[in-house]
Amino acid sequence: MKKFILTYLLFVITSITFGQSKKVWLYQADYYYEKQNYPTALRLYQMVLDDSLGLSTIVIPYEATLTNQKLNEPKPSKKDSVVATVPVTDYVYHQIALCYRHAHDYERALENFKISAERGKIPDDYYYVANSLMMLGKYEEAMKAYDEFIMQEGTSDELLERALTDMSGCDFATKVEADDDIFVNIADTAIFNKGMASFGVSYWHSENKVVFSSAREGNVILDPESQDPEYILDLYYAERDDESSDWNEAINFGRPLNTSQHEASGWFNNQNAIFFTRWSDDDKRYKHIFVSREISMRFFESQKLDSLVNLDSCNSINPFVTEDGRWLYFASDRPGGYGGLDIWKVRITDGGLPKGEPKNLGKPINSEFDEKTPFFHEETQTLFFSSDGHKTLGGLDVFKSKYDESAGNFRIPENMGIPINSTADDAYFVVDKKLRFGYLSSKRGECTTCDSTFQGLCSSCYKIFHTTLPELEFKIKGYVYDMVTGDAIPNATIDFKDISYKWDHFKIQADENGYYEHDLIPELELFLRASSKGYFADQAVVFTKGANESKNITQDFYLEKIPDDEITIEGIEYDFNKATLRPKSKEILDKLIEFLELNNNLKIEIRSHTDFRGSDTYNQDLSQRRAQSVVDYLIEHGIPMNRLVPKGYGESMPSEIKDGNGQIVTLTEAYIKSLTDEELIEEYHQRNRRTAFFVLGE
Repeated sequence: MKKFILTYLLFVITSITFGQSKKVWLYQADYYYEKQNYPTALRLYQMVLDDSLGLSTIVIPYEATLTNQKLNEPKPSKKDSVVATVPVTDYVYHQIALCYRHAHDYERALENFKISAERGKIPDDYYYVANSLMMLGKYEEAMKAYDEFIMQEGTSDELLERALTDMSGCDFATKVEADDDIFVNIADTAIFNKGMASFGVSYWHSENKVVFSSAREGNVILDPESQDPEYILDLYYAERDDESSDWNEAINFGRPLNTSQHEASGWFNNQNAIFFTRWSDDDKRYKHIFVSREISMRFFESQKLDSLVNLDSCNSINPFVTEDGRWLYFASDRPGGYGGLDIWKVRITDGGLPKGEPKNLGKPINSEFDEKTPFFHEETQTLFFSSDGHKTLGGLDVFKSKYDESAGNFRIPENMGIPINSTADDAYFVVDKKLRFGYLSSKRGECTTCDSTFQGLCSSCYKIFHTTLPELEFKIKGYVYDMVTGDAIPNATIDFKDISYKWDHFKIQADENGYYEHDLIPELELFLRASSKGYFADQAVVFTKGANESKNITQDFYLEKIPDDEITIEGIEYDFNKATLRPKSKEILDKLIEFLELNNNLKIEIRSHTDFRGSDTYNQDLSQRRAQSVVDYLIEHGIPMNRLVPKGYGESMPSEIKDGNGQIVTLTEAYIKSLTDEELIEEYHQRNRRTAFFVLGE
């Protein structure tokens, strides 16, 4: 009997102790999960799950199953929270699946999300089943799983919205075709991809000198007993040899820039300051941007940027500085955004300190989810960034959006497609000035790090890839037409003049059908002039400068026939009884100068006329002086003298109009004196006091 009692007591004590251990493990697992230490969290969750005795009878609030997700994942608002409890077993399966998901091990994540979803207590896991299928590139299965998730009751509005975005991404993924002219290749392992992880290439004042982040042997640590340098990120730089074009060995910046914490996403301004992201393994939830200044490769202690960039309970990461050093772009989940990480920008001083309020780039760049790793390409005015909030192939994809200066905002982002993007996270895209060669960081490929201590948690870390984009191609084509008849003008001449003088000026001839075409090159500001004998010329301005993709340009021209009569220059006014041009007249003559510069083959007669009031001799002299004053103004502004003939006609060539019956009427002295309407009389006098030009020849 005593033996039975002792055995019973030992069983009770062991059960109590074991139950208490499971509570401690669960508490610790949640703690490490919250700190984003997923390997440790996973190990503890699996210890809790290892012996499920009694777990099904323990329940916890359903809300807790979602509040432990990473900061930038969708979270249910209180109004969306389901007032229910779930067994610990269901909760643990859910958390194990999330650990695999965060490690990008989507096969195991899918396996555990399916178990949790089938148990029926956490309906949001149907979303994660669908999303895991999407991340594995199984788009058709994912679409069906998303439909199943949408039919569930008790799901959060945020995940429903996320599901709709993902479904549009799946649809996009099934239709997009790989661009065979784009090449993405793994960068040199000995230089860029040595170690566990490498990512975030940036240019350091030159395309032959780059900065990047890497976790590898030799990184800065303080405690060898507790830290492994291969799991600590440091900033490195590498230079390319001018003669061989080979990259020299990557060099660790060392202390004090690099520390025993993580340093990543470094970008220099146009002076001597580097901006970068830093965080600690003690709490991976919050990452912030620091700046450090250097003189002759000696760095000063880093300074954490103030609240214009960093907030203690928010992330601010991925700094990028514009070429002029005036703007700092960064990603942050600070208040005032649209949800998740948004891209912001803030003015900075020459010393690298922010000034003025930060500005959210707004929509259509930012979404309710994550946008990060901004890179603004000055030459094409294009923002490249990564997002999982637009249509993606899965996870983060690289997008581009051109800035529309006239509208003052960015255009709708465009997914850069395959092979730039994959089902894995793709980010940190940068490219050279000519939009030809660049770098990409991607988690595509096999798992790169594994924890062998428990069920092989593998994590796909970023690796650096070289990218080669196709050379931009431009073609211009069009027709030359008669403005009035619409008929094609055969054999017209089209002059090409590059305003930036990067391209030699030349001319081509349209064919017998008035059609022309020609290949162009990037970075041009072209002035085009179409001309033909007997016609005034037409002009156009065409840009390839700033284009971020190949383009076929259509540009037609419409030429007006040179008339046999004079052409009145409306609005020319003089001081009373003088030949002095009024300011308004000069503005009008400036337009005539533009016309004569375009039609630089014409010789014209500047004609001045008066009304019949005054003597013939006086009017003739006045008109001649007025014609001369116009010619003098044109000569002063660059029109050659030999193209201009001043001629005063006095009152000898009265103007002509059409009367109410459509008949041509000459405004002679006799006709005007026959009128009684004083306003009409003065109008006709003004018509006779005109300045005109007449084409003498080509």
